Amino acid sequence: MATASRLGDYLRARRERIRPADVGLPEGGRRRVPGLRREEVALLAGISVEYYLRLEQGRDQHPSHQVLSSIARALQLDTDAERYLAQMAAAPAPGAARRAPTGPERVSHDVQTLIDNWTTTPALVHGRYMTTLAANAMAVALNPFFAPGVNTLRAAFLEPSMRDFYRDWDAMTAKSVAYLRSVAGAAEDPRLAELIGELSLRSERFRTLWGRQDVRQKTSGLTLLRHPQVGALDLHYEKLALPSAPGQMLVTYHAEPGSPSYERLQLLAEPATAAVPPRG
Repeated sequence: MATASRLGDYLRARRERIRPADVGLPEGGRRRVPGLRREEVALLAGISVEYYLRLEQGRDQHPSHQVLSSIARALQLDTDAERYLAQMAAAPAPGAARRAPTGPERVSHDVQTLIDNWTTTPALVHGRYMTTLAANAMAVALNPFFAPGVNTLRAAFLEPSMRDFYRDWDAMTAKSVAYLRSVAGAAEDPRLAELIGELSLRSERFRTLWGRQDVRQKTSGLTLLRHPQVGALDLHYEKLALPSAPGQMLVTYHAEPGSPSYERLQLLAEPATAAVPPRG
Protein backbone atom coordinates (compact mmCIF):
# COMPACT_ATOMS: atom_id res chain seq x y z
CA MET A 1 0.00 0.00 0.00
CA ALA A 2 2.96 2.31 0.60
CA THR A 3 4.58 4.09 -2.33
CA ALA A 4 7.29 6.70 -2.78
CA SER A 5 4.57 9.35 -2.52
CA ARG A 6 0.96 8.44 -1.85
CA LEU A 7 0.12 12.12 -2.11
CA GLY A 8 1.60 12.20 -5.61
CA ASP A 9 -0.19 9.00 -6.59
CA TYR A 10 -3.49 10.43 -5.40
CA LEU A 11 -3.05 13.72 -7.23
CA ARG A 12 -2.13 11.95 -10.45
CA ALA A 13 -5.07 9.54 -10.24
CA ARG A 14 -7.57 12.33 -9.62
CA ARG A 15 -6.05 14.57 -12.32
CA GLU A 16 -6.47 11.79 -14.88
CA ARG A 17 -10.18 11.47 -14.01
CA ILE A 18 -11.02 15.10 -14.92
CA ARG A 19 -11.73 16.03 -18.53
CA PRO A 20 -10.80 19.56 -19.68
CA ALA A 21 -14.43 20.24 -20.54
CA ASP A 22 -15.39 19.46 -16.93
CA VAL A 23 -13.46 22.53 -15.75
CA GLY A 24 -14.19 24.83 -18.69
CA LEU A 25 -10.98 24.24 -20.62
CA PRO A 26 -10.74 23.43 -24.35
CA GLU A 27 -9.70 19.90 -25.31
CA GLY A 28 -6.78 21.39 -27.24
CA GLY A 29 -5.39 18.82 -29.66
CA ARG A 30 -4.05 15.36 -29.04
CA ARG A 31 -3.33 14.34 -25.43
CA ARG A 32 -0.83 11.68 -24.45
CA VAL A 33 -2.65 10.87 -21.20
CA PRO A 34 -6.31 11.05 -20.15
CA GLY A 35 -7.57 13.91 -18.07
CA LEU A 36 -5.93 17.20 -17.26
CA ARG A 37 -2.30 18.08 -17.87
CA ARG A 38 -0.20 19.09 -14.86
CA GLU A 39 0.06 22.65 -16.10
CA GLU A 40 -3.73 22.85 -16.35
CA VAL A 41 -4.16 21.78 -12.73
CA ALA A 42 -1.53 24.32 -11.69
CA LEU A 43 -3.33 27.04 -13.63
CA LEU A 44 -6.69 26.20 -12.08
CA ALA A 45 -5.17 26.03 -8.59
CA GLY A 46 -3.22 29.27 -8.98
CA ILE A 47 0.17 27.70 -8.23
CA SER A 48 3.31 27.31 -10.32
CA VAL A 49 3.70 24.32 -12.62
CA GLU A 50 7.08 23.56 -11.03
CA TYR A 51 5.56 23.41 -7.55
CA TYR A 52 2.70 21.17 -8.66
CA LEU A 53 5.22 18.90 -10.41
CA ARG A 54 7.19 18.60 -7.16
CA LEU A 55 4.00 17.50 -5.37
CA GLU A 56 3.21 14.78 -7.89
CA GLN A 57 6.80 13.56 -7.93
CA GLY A 58 6.98 13.39 -4.15
CA ARG A 59 9.68 16.03 -3.82
CA ASP A 60 7.34 18.17 -1.67
CA GLN A 61 4.80 16.22 0.35
CA HIS A 62 3.63 18.84 2.84
CA PRO A 63 1.86 21.69 1.03
CA SER A 64 0.00 24.36 2.99
CA HIS A 65 -3.69 24.18 3.75
CA GLN A 66 -4.32 26.99 1.24
CA VAL A 67 -2.53 25.09 -1.54
CA LEU A 68 -4.44 21.90 -0.73
CA SER A 69 -7.76 23.75 -0.83
CA SER A 70 -6.87 25.28 -4.19
CA ILE A 71 -5.88 21.91 -5.65
CA ALA A 72 -9.05 20.32 -4.27
CA ARG A 73 -11.16 22.92 -6.06
CA ALA A 74 -9.19 22.43 -9.27
CA LEU A 75 -9.72 18.65 -9.13
CA GLN A 76 -13.38 19.04 -8.10
CA LEU A 77 -12.92 16.97 -4.94
CA ASP A 78 -15.89 16.53 -2.63
CA THR A 79 -15.62 16.77 1.15
CA ASP A 80 -14.52 13.15 1.69
CA ALA A 81 -11.92 13.33 -1.08
CA GLU A 82 -10.55 16.66 0.16
CA ARG A 83 -10.23 15.27 3.68
CA TYR A 84 -8.32 12.30 2.30
CA LEU A 85 -6.04 14.65 0.36
CA ALA A 86 -5.22 16.47 3.60
CA GLN A 87 -4.45 13.15 5.30
CA MET A 88 -2.03 12.23 2.53
CA ALA A 89 -0.25 15.56 2.91
CA ALA A 90 0.01 15.20 6.68
CA ALA A 91 1.21 11.58 6.61
CA PRO A 92 4.80 10.70 7.55
CA ALA A 93 7.07 9.24 4.91
CA PRO A 94 6.32 5.56 4.13
CA GLY A 95 7.99 3.33 6.70
CA ALA A 96 8.62 6.19 9.13
CA ALA A 97 5.69 5.32 11.38
CA ARG A 98 3.48 2.27 11.45
CA ARG A 99 0.26 1.72 13.29
CA ALA A 100 0.92 -0.37 16.36
CA PRO A 101 -0.43 -3.93 16.17
CA THR A 102 -3.66 -4.43 18.04
CA GLY A 103 -5.20 -7.48 19.68
CA PRO A 104 -8.28 -9.31 18.42
CA GLU A 105 -11.29 -7.08 17.85
CA ARG A 106 -14.29 -8.00 19.98
CA VAL A 107 -17.83 -6.73 20.23
CA SER A 108 -19.11 -5.81 23.65
CA HIS A 109 -21.76 -7.92 25.35
CA ASP A 110 -24.18 -4.96 25.36
CA VAL A 111 -23.89 -4.44 21.57
CA GLN A 112 -24.31 -8.18 20.96
CA THR A 113 -27.43 -8.22 23.14
CA LEU A 114 -28.80 -5.16 21.35
CA ILE A 115 -28.57 -6.63 17.86
CA ASP A 116 -29.82 -10.05 19.01
CA ASN A 117 -33.00 -8.36 20.24
CA TRP A 118 -33.66 -6.97 16.73
CA THR A 119 -35.55 -10.00 15.51
CA THR A 120 -36.81 -8.44 12.27
CA THR A 121 -33.86 -6.19 11.44
CA PRO A 122 -30.66 -7.62 9.93
CA ALA A 123 -27.72 -6.15 11.86
CA LEU A 124 -24.02 -6.86 12.04
CA VAL A 125 -20.85 -5.25 13.35
CA HIS A 126 -17.69 -5.18 11.27
CA GLY A 127 -14.23 -4.18 12.38
CA ARG A 128 -11.55 -2.01 10.85
CA TYR A 129 -10.73 -4.67 8.24
CA MET A 130 -14.40 -5.23 7.33
CA THR A 131 -14.52 -8.64 8.98
CA THR A 132 -17.84 -9.36 10.68
CA LEU A 133 -17.36 -9.43 14.45
CA ALA A 134 -21.00 -10.03 15.39
CA ALA A 135 -24.26 -10.60 13.56
CA ASN A 136 -27.82 -11.35 14.54
CA ALA A 137 -29.92 -14.20 13.18
CA MET A 138 -31.63 -11.99 10.62
CA ALA A 139 -28.31 -10.86 9.12
CA VAL A 140 -27.15 -14.45 8.64
CA ALA A 141 -30.56 -15.40 7.20
CA LEU A 142 -30.24 -12.51 4.77
CA ASN A 143 -26.76 -13.61 3.68
CA PRO A 144 -24.56 -16.38 5.16
CA PHE A 145 -21.51 -14.28 4.23
CA PHE A 146 -22.63 -11.80 6.90
CA ALA A 147 -21.80 -14.39 9.59
CA PRO A 148 -19.16 -13.63 12.23
CA GLY A 149 -15.62 -14.32 11.07
CA VAL A 150 -16.31 -13.63 7.40
CA ASN A 151 -14.57 -10.70 5.74
CA THR A 152 -17.40 -9.07 3.80
CA LEU A 153 -15.05 -7.19 1.46
CA ARG A 154 -13.19 -10.36 0.50
CA ALA A 155 -16.49 -12.19 -0.02
CA ALA A 156 -17.89 -9.39 -2.20
CA PHE A 157 -15.05 -9.72 -4.69
CA LEU A 158 -14.08 -13.38 -4.47
CA GLU A 159 -17.32 -15.30 -3.86
CA PRO A 160 -19.19 -15.86 -7.17
CA SER A 161 -22.58 -16.09 -5.43
CA MET A 162 -22.25 -12.49 -4.27
CA ARG A 163 -22.65 -11.32 -7.87
CA ASP A 164 -26.10 -12.91 -7.85
CA PHE A 165 -26.98 -11.74 -4.36
CA TYR A 166 -26.26 -8.07 -5.14
CA ARG A 167 -28.37 -6.89 -8.05
CA ASP A 168 -26.29 -3.71 -7.89
CA TRP A 169 -22.94 -5.54 -7.60
CA ASP A 170 -21.03 -3.02 -9.73
CA ALA A 171 -22.28 -0.06 -7.70
CA MET A 172 -21.87 -1.91 -4.40
CA THR A 173 -18.25 -2.86 -5.06
CA ALA A 174 -17.40 0.68 -6.18
CA LYS A 175 -18.88 2.12 -2.97
CA SER A 176 -17.14 -0.50 -0.82
CA VAL A 177 -13.68 0.29 -2.19
CA ALA A 178 -14.22 4.04 -1.92
CA TYR A 179 -15.36 3.52 1.67
CA LEU A 180 -12.33 1.33 2.45
CA ARG A 181 -9.97 4.01 1.19
CA SER A 182 -11.75 6.66 3.27
CA VAL A 183 -11.34 4.70 6.51
CA ALA A 184 -7.84 3.44 5.69
CA GLY A 185 -6.50 6.98 5.80
CA ALA A 186 -2.81 7.74 5.64
CA ALA A 187 -1.50 5.48 8.42
CA GLU A 188 0.30 2.32 7.39
CA ASP A 189 -1.32 -0.90 8.58
CA PRO A 190 0.29 -4.23 7.64
CA ARG A 191 -2.94 -6.23 7.99
CA LEU A 192 -4.85 -3.82 5.79
CA ALA A 193 -2.02 -3.80 3.26
CA GLU A 194 -2.17 -7.61 3.18
CA LEU A 195 -5.91 -7.56 2.48
CA ILE A 196 -5.54 -4.97 -0.27
CA GLY A 197 -2.65 -6.91 -1.78
CA GLU A 198 -4.62 -10.17 -1.80
CA LEU A 199 -7.66 -8.60 -3.43
CA SER A 200 -5.51 -6.76 -5.97
CA LEU A 201 -3.95 -10.04 -7.05
CA ARG A 202 -7.14 -12.10 -7.11
CA SER A 203 -9.74 -9.63 -8.38
CA GLU A 204 -9.37 -7.50 -11.49
CA ARG A 205 -12.44 -5.55 -10.44
CA PHE A 206 -10.90 -4.64 -7.07
CA ARG A 207 -7.57 -3.78 -8.69
CA THR A 208 -9.29 -1.39 -11.10
CA LEU A 209 -11.37 0.28 -8.40
CA TRP A 210 -8.45 0.66 -5.99
CA GLY A 211 -6.40 2.25 -8.74
CA ARG A 212 -9.09 4.89 -9.30
CA GLN A 213 -8.47 6.21 -5.77
CA ASP A 214 -12.09 7.17 -5.21
CA VAL A 215 -12.84 8.23 -1.63
CA ARG A 216 -16.30 8.30 -0.13
CA GLN A 217 -17.36 7.63 3.43
CA LYS A 218 -20.96 6.83 2.51
CA THR A 219 -22.77 5.57 5.59
CA SER A 220 -26.33 5.21 4.31
CA GLY A 221 -28.10 4.36 1.10
CA LEU A 222 -30.12 1.79 -0.81
CA THR A 223 -28.87 -1.62 -1.87
CA LEU A 224 -30.61 -4.00 -4.27
CA LEU A 225 -30.48 -7.67 -3.32
CA ARG A 226 -31.71 -11.00 -4.69
CA HIS A 227 -32.34 -13.53 -1.92
CA PRO A 228 -32.50 -17.16 -3.09
CA GLN A 229 -35.62 -17.89 -0.98
CA VAL A 230 -37.67 -14.69 -0.90
CA GLY A 231 -36.59 -12.93 -4.11
CA ALA A 232 -35.79 -9.28 -4.80
CA LEU A 233 -35.19 -6.98 -1.82
CA ASP A 234 -34.69 -3.22 -1.92
CA LEU A 235 -33.13 -2.46 1.46
CA HIS A 236 -31.89 0.74 3.07
CA TYR A 237 -28.67 0.44 5.04
CA GLU A 238 -27.17 2.53 7.80
CA LYS A 239 -23.58 2.39 9.10
CA LEU A 240 -23.10 3.77 12.59
CA ALA A 241 -19.69 4.14 14.24
CA LEU A 242 -19.47 2.69 17.75
CA PRO A 243 -17.71 5.39 19.81
CA SER A 244 -16.67 2.93 22.53
CA ALA A 245 -14.91 0.69 19.98
CA PRO A 246 -12.87 2.70 17.44
CA GLY A 247 -12.93 1.12 14.00
CA GLN A 248 -16.13 -0.83 14.60
CA MET A 249 -19.26 -0.07 12.57
CA LEU A 250 -22.80 -1.20 13.26
CA VAL A 251 -24.58 -1.95 9.97
CA THR A 252 -28.35 -2.36 9.75
CA TYR A 253 -30.75 -3.09 6.90
CA HIS A 254 -34.42 -2.24 6.67
CA ALA A 255 -37.20 -2.01 4.10
CA GLU A 256 -39.92 0.58 3.66
CA PRO A 257 -42.95 -0.51 5.75
CA GLY A 258 -45.72 -1.88 3.57
CA SER A 259 -43.45 -2.42 0.57
CA PRO A 260 -42.99 -5.81 -1.15
CA SER A 261 -39.45 -5.88 0.22
CA TYR A 262 -40.79 -5.37 3.74
CA GLU A 263 -43.17 -8.31 3.40
CA ARG A 264 -40.43 -10.52 1.96
CA LEU A 265 -38.00 -9.57 4.72
CA GLN A 266 -40.54 -10.64 7.34
CA LEU A 267 -40.58 -14.12 5.77
CA LEU A 268 -36.98 -14.52 6.93
CA ALA A 269 -37.65 -13.39 10.49
CA GLU A 270 -39.45 -16.34 12.08
CA PRO A 271 -37.20 -19.19 10.87
CA ALA A 272 -34.10 -17.08 11.51
CA THR A 273 -35.08 -16.45 15.12
CA ALA A 274 -36.04 -20.08 15.73
CA ALA A 275 -32.73 -21.33 14.34
CA VAL A 276 -30.57 -19.53 16.91
CA PRO A 277 -30.68 -20.65 20.58
CA PRO A 278 -30.70 -17.97 23.27
CA ARG A 279 -27.25 -16.71 24.31
CA GLY A 280 -26.15 -17.47 27.83
